[in-house]
Amino acid sequence: MLTVGVDVGGTSVRAGVVDGDGSVLDTARAGTPAGEEALEEAIGAAVAELASRHPVAAVGLAVAGFVAPDRRTVLFAPHLAWRRAPVAERIARRVGVPVVLEHDANAAALAEHRFGAARGARVAALVALGTGIGGALLVDGEVFRGAHGVAPELGHLRLVPDGRPCPCGKQGCWERYCSGTALGTTAVELLAGNPGVSTVLARESLDDPRSVTGRRVAGAARDGDPLAQRAVAELARWLGEGLALVADVYDPEVVVIGGGVSESAPLFLDDARERYAEVVTGAGHRPLARIRTAQLGDDAGIVGVATLAREVAPRTSRNGRVRRPEPRA
Repeated sequence: MLTVGVDVGGTSVRAGVVDGDGSVLDTARAGTPAGEEALEEAIGAAVAELASRHPVAAVGLAVAGFVAPDRRTVLFAPHLAWRRAPVAERIARRVGVPVVLEHDANAAALAEHRFGAARGARVAALVALGTGIGGALLVDGEVFRGAHGVAPELGHLRLVPDGRPCPCGKQGCWERYCSGTALGTTAVELLAGNPGVSTVLARESLDDPRSVTGRRVAGAARDGDPLAQRAVAELARWLGEGLALVADVYDPEVVVIGGGVSESAPLFLDDARERYAEVVTGAGHRPLARIRTAQLGDDAGIVGVATLAREVAPRTSRNGRVRRPEPRA
């Protein structure tokens, strides 16, 4: 049975046809429009394009936002138009097959557990380092959602009291010190504190301060820029500190590091592991989690939510059969 996974992000809608082995067979992509109607139309069009070439039995949407426990409603998505919206029902009416929703980090964690770096682990955590930090926890292969479907918000663990302000309203959140955004911020702070330093990154920042992004800092660190390497070392330190907190609470067998920043893991992951091992509660007297980089890359959300759709969405149709399109009002 083929299913479609759709990764609904703030800038793009990416859809893929996925088989039972977790392979992406075909893809479609569109920009993310503003407004609920336009967004749902774009998702429906992407699914219809793929369904015209493949027999699609169900659809899953991976959403960067809060999803209700029944996986039918988007409660809140900071970069999307939905607010307490019955998205699964609306999209199902458009595409004519069952639809299920999932938080994008949960979807990626499911994919890594079934087909990737966390395969077979009883307790696994995903830490997705991107613009911020996404988090997910699996117990016996099932997503832990908390009482209201929004757990775990790992990126907003407070690591630094009275630290950097976070858009969530708090200060000192983990993602303000350990993310692509944080890497750029740290480099800017180091440049401001060392006005006479002469490095490639420093010279580029004089020409265009906006060039000091996390991606550029990582590239400069790979090229040997000492200031960029200091910024990466800070990220490694805070990654280790945060992983120790995650281990104190969840005691995972495996932690998978995903997201765009994980592409630069050779620069920082060994140092982060070392810091984690030093500061975790009971250091030296307890088993440590295996810390691995994600294996499925950008396709993880698509693969995970398509797999979920294969397992869950058909149950929502009458007699276990795929529903036919309902007439639109």
